[in-house]
Amino acid sequence: MNARYVYMDYNATTPLRPEVRDLMVRTLDVYGNASSMHELGRVARAEIEEARAHVAALIGAQNPSRVYFTSGGSESNNTVFNTMFLIGRNQKRRKIITTSIEHPCVLNSAAHLRDEGFPVVFLPVDRDGRVDMDAYCAELSPDVLLVSVMAANNEIGTIEDIKTIAKLAKEQGALVHTDATQAAGKIPVSVEDWGVDYLTLSCHKIYGPKGIGALYVRERAPIEPLIRGGHQEDGVRAGTYNNLGIMGFGEAARLARAELAEYGQNVSRLRAMLRGLILERVPNVRINGHPTEVLPNTLNVSFPGAEGESILLSLDLEGIEVSTGSACASGSLDPSHVLMAIGLGPELAHGSIRFSLGKYTTEDDVRYVADKLPPIIARLRRMSTVPAEEIIGEIRTEGAHPEGAK
Repeated sequence: MNARYVYMDYNATTPLRPEVRDLMVRTLDVYGNASSMHELGRVARAEIEEARAHVAALIGAQNPSRVYFTSGGSESNNTVFNTMFLIGRNQKRRKIITTSIEHPCVLNSAAHLRDEGFPVVFLPVDRDGRVDMDAYCAELSPDVLLVSVMAANNEIGTIEDIKTIAKLAKEQGALVHTDATQAAGKIPVSVEDWGVDYLTLSCHKIYGPKGIGALYVRERAPIEPLIRGGHQEDGVRAGTYNNLGIMGFGEAARLARAELAEYGQNVSRLRAMLRGLILERVPNVRINGHPTEVLPNTLNVSFPGAEGESILLSLDLEGIEVSTGSACASGSLDPSHVLMAIGLGPELAHGSIRFSLGKYTTEDDVRYVADKLPPIIARLRRMSTVPAEEIIGEIRTEGAHPEGAK
C-alpha cells in the first residue's frame, strides 16, 4: 500500500466514527429481543426508541414513531415503490413521476412499475442536474400517484428544491417521496418543512454501520410492508431488531445533527480549495453539478482526453481513493446515467471523477491530491487518441460552459 492514503469517496460510504464504534462496543451485551416483555427485552426496546428519536431529530420529524428501521436505503426505496404497486394497481390514480438522475434502486423500481403497466415519467434535468420544472408542471395532473425526487444527487451533488416540488405535487393530491440518503447529515433536512410523505435514509453515509437504514412515513400516508412476518416496526418491517445497528444509527444521527453547521463549513471550504487548485493546475476541465445548490462535500470533474477508470487507478496507485460515479454502478461499462442526463457525451462522461470529501479530510489531503492529479491527467492525455481541446470544442458547441480552459 502507498505510504500516503487519502480517502475522497465519502459518498460511496463513510468510516465508522470512533464514538459510534465505542457505543456499539459498550452495548454489545444489549442482546435482548426488543419484542420480548422481560427486562432484557425492555432494555433493548428502550435503546432502540432512543435511537429512533435521534434519527427523527436529524430529519426534523416531530413524531419519532413515523421512522421505521430497515436494512438500508435500497430497502426503504423499494418499500415505497412496492406500496405504490399494491395501492395503485386497481385505481385510476397510478401515474409515477421521478427523474432521470435517481439512484439505480429508484430507477429500477420505477421501471418495474412501468413494466407492470403503470404510467411512469422520468423527468429531464438541466445541465446542472436540477429538475426541469416546466416539464414537471406539464406532467402533473390528478392521476399522479407518486412523485419521487432525490434530495441531493450522489454523483454531482446537485440539491433539488424538494419543498417546491412537494408543494406542486400536493396541489394535485399526489404522494411525495425523496431519497435523502446523500443529503442527511450534510445539509439541513426537514420532513415538516419540505412536506414530503416518505423520506429515505442510510446509516453508512453518516459514519455509522452498514446494514441499517430508515424510512420516514408521514401519518396517514399509505405504507405496505416489503418484508412480511411479525409485528416489528408496527407491522411495516418484519424481522428481529438489529439492536447493534440501530443503536449505532442513533448515535451517528445524534452526532451528525449536532455537528451539521461545523461539518458544512469545513468540507465546503476544502471543496472550494480542491476545486480552485484543479482549475488552476489542470487545463480544459469541466465542473459538473450546480454551482451553488450543491452538497458541500461533492466535486464532480470531467477531464476531456483522459479516461475515468485510468484516472481512478492512477490515483489509487498514489494512495488516493475516488470514484468515477456511483459506487452502485461500479463495474458497469456504460457511462454515468447522471452525466448523460445533464448533457455530457459518452466520452466526456467516461472521463469524469467524483471527489467526495468528508469529516476526516484535511488541507494536506487536498494539497496532496492537487499535486498528484495534474501529471496523471497530462500523461493520460498524451496517450489519448482524441485531444482534450477537441472535446472541449464539442462542449462549447453544445452550449455548456467548460471551466479552466487555457
